[in-house]
Amino acid sequence: MSSDPWGRVDETGTVYVRTAEGEQVVGSWQAGSPEEALAYFERKYEGLVVEIGLLERRVKTTDLSAKDATAAIEHLRQQVDEHHAVGDLAALGKRLDSLVATVDSRREERRIQKAKQTDEARGAKEALVVEAEELAQSEQWRSAGERLRALVDTWKGLPRLDRKSDDELWHRFSHARSAFSKRRKAHFAALDAQREDARKVKEKLVAEAESLSGSTDWGTTAARYRDLMTEWKAAGRAQREAEDELWNRFRGAQDVFFAARSGVFAERDEEQGENLKLKEELAAEAEKLVPVTDLKAARAAFRALNERWEAIGHVPRDARPKVEGRMHAVERALQEAEESEWRRTNPEARARAEGLTGQLQAAVDKLRTQIDTARASGNNARADKLSRELEGRQALLDQALKGLEEFGG
Repeated sequence: MSSDPWGRVDETGTVYVRTAEGEQVVGSWQAGSPEEALAYFERKYEGLVVEIGLLERRVKTTDLSAKDATAAIEHLRQQVDEHHAVGDLAALGKRLDSLVATVDSRREERRIQKAKQTDEARGAKEALVVEAEELAQSEQWRSAGERLRALVDTWKGLPRLDRKSDDELWHRFSHARSAFSKRRKAHFAALDAQREDARKVKEKLVAEAESLSGSTDWGTTAARYRDLMTEWKAAGRAQREAEDELWNRFRGAQDVFFAARSGVFAERDEEQGENLKLKEELAAEAEKLVPVTDLKAARAAFRALNERWEAIGHVPRDARPKVEGRMHAVERALQEAEESEWRRTNPEARARAEGLTGQLQAAVDKLRTQIDTARASGNNARADKLSRELEGRQALLDQALKGLEEFGG
């Protein structure tokens, strides 16, 4: 018979291990000496020691999940409890008990951390909802629209809550955005309606101006043209294309009349020379409005100058193109500044650009998810193919985002 402090082999080849509960049968050994039998089961014990040590390091130094750690502990405990090794099995049991406590402690820490993160995410999303609902009542169409888009990006970066809470907050958030979009659309629709009304009024003014262009009743007709100009200014602006066409016809009709009158009153050249000096002074004043920095103030100033211009009367025919060209250049600069402002706030063009950008962003996000999934599953060939497709979609998205910048977004 052979033995050591933790086990022995009797004369029949049965191997025992000593425990606090007494000796437990480890197994039977018939192939060699008792010393070899003990050495074999002692090596099995050392193997358990190594496995437990590895598991202890994984629990302490890696992000091994509590579920996987518990399964590994139970597997090792089963081997210890089955007494198929010779050594201090009680010490191994204590180490496993300690591991269980460590895993339970880490599980609780993670639960608390997750609860904290959830509370923080809930607070952040509630704050986003409150701000969005305030912005929904704003009339600062550009800045409020930009801020709402930024809030969406912030929302996407926050963790999800439980489904019910997340859905309720998102519903309020989405409703606020929709309410703002509807109000903005209605605002610009009203502007479009005003421009259409202005077009109809100006068409009537043009028709009358053209009917008067052949009149020889110089005083009465000139006075009527001044009234028509006042009505023109009061009508507001039509859409750009219609405005340009109607203005050219309106000015052309006046030019025909005043050219004829100038021919008849050629003797007034001296007076017209003085008019030229006055108009050159007004043109110089008007040119100081360019470049346009304050559109509203510049329009008001130009209207005032134009009223003084119209009150002056005609200038010598050969000088008219140059001096009027100077005023027209300023007027065009004002019109371009106004059209630039309109383009930046055009809801339909913005909506199309935002829709395209949203579709491309969704496609890019989907491809990235598919690439990650393919990489995770080891399908690198599919991941490489999807990556090439992503490059193309990303290029389109970058181009769409660049176009969206023209609207200030």
